[in-house]
Amino acid sequence: MNLDNRVCEMLDIKVPIIQAGMAGDEITTVDLIVNVCEAGGLGTLGAAYMHPEDIRQAVREIRKYTKRPFAVNLFATEMADNTGGLEEVQQLLDTMRGVLSIKRIEQEVKTKNLFKEQFKVLVEEQVPIVSTAFGVLPPYAMKIAKENDIKVMTMVTTVKEALTAQEQGTDVIIAQGSEAGGHRGTFDVNEHPYGANIGLFSLVPQIVDQVDVPVIATGGIMDGRGLIAALALGASGVQMGTAFLATQESGAHPCYKEALHESNEESTVLTRHFSGRPARGIANTFIKEFETSKIQPLCFPTQNTITGDIRKAAAKLGDKEYMSLWCGQSTRLLERDRTAADLVKATMQQAENILKTLNYS
Repeated sequence: MNLDNRVCEMLDIKVPIIQAGMAGDEITTVDLIVNVCEAGGLGTLGAAYMHPEDIRQAVREIRKYTKRPFAVNLFATEMADNTGGLEEVQQLLDTMRGVLSIKRIEQEVKTKNLFKEQFKVLVEEQVPIVSTAFGVLPPYAMKIAKENDIKVMTMVTTVKEALTAQEQGTDVIIAQGSEAGGHRGTFDVNEHPYGANIGLFSLVPQIVDQVDVPVIATGGIMDGRGLIAALALGASGVQMGTAFLATQESGAHPCYKEALHESNEESTVLTRHFSGRPARGIANTFIKEFETSKIQPLCFPTQNTITGDIRKAAAKLGDKEYMSLWCGQSTRLLERDRTAADLVKATMQQAENILKTLNYS
């Protein structure tokens, strides 16, 4: 594609396609990451919930199978628990545990804050690219990243966040539109309890006009049409999550993948009930029961910690009604049994064909 593309040069990738770092339940498998990288894109390990030594092992496994650059995604936010209202929420969750035939684990709710140890591993293992959600790398980490020639990508949901990210040293900004599946990357959920939800077509050109660093568009992009649209708006590339979630190499549970294929543009909702932070996913019984109860979820990460046993039990049983089915709004465009490499190649081929049709190539 004969386009000036700063992000490909900066990240040393062949095509401007980034696989999103989807955290939790080993969704971003080594196989997925490697195949995206080998196809010319940027694979990303969703490591936010991973133990530091597990990150180290995964990074080394990735390097066994590819020499191409890859990224690791972390959460740049305080992991401090707030248990106010805990018992009321637990009582509601107990009714769901009853359905799944599990009992509440009676112990103090304490979420581990592993960021410093996680980041230390990335530096030790010389990971080339770090991406963050929920904020910018803290100053000490940004300084270390610069000293070690680690490129930094930050997800944002507003122009204000983009400017903050640029001022603090971010190399690439990922502009997340409201169509995106999974957690909103919004920095301050006190200001935006359900995330800043600005459509991608509005968000991207406004950010592009205000910053000097490359911008990546993410949210509802599934194919070459989305790539061309993003480039036309001034983005230097795209990040795709839901599209890769449905690929053969994804570690998503089979019933999760089936739910993706059964869904459409009306299936998703923004919810705080699974994790305490706003995220877009397919509406199911878990979300509906919480909404009916009128009980407010606890803050992140406490809500995420106390719902973990329910999500794990549901996955073990293959019960999608109690799983967090993070998903974007463009699932009618998903194809079954597609490999990650085929997705990258097909996206680029479609984009090339569009350019030829428009006589722009």
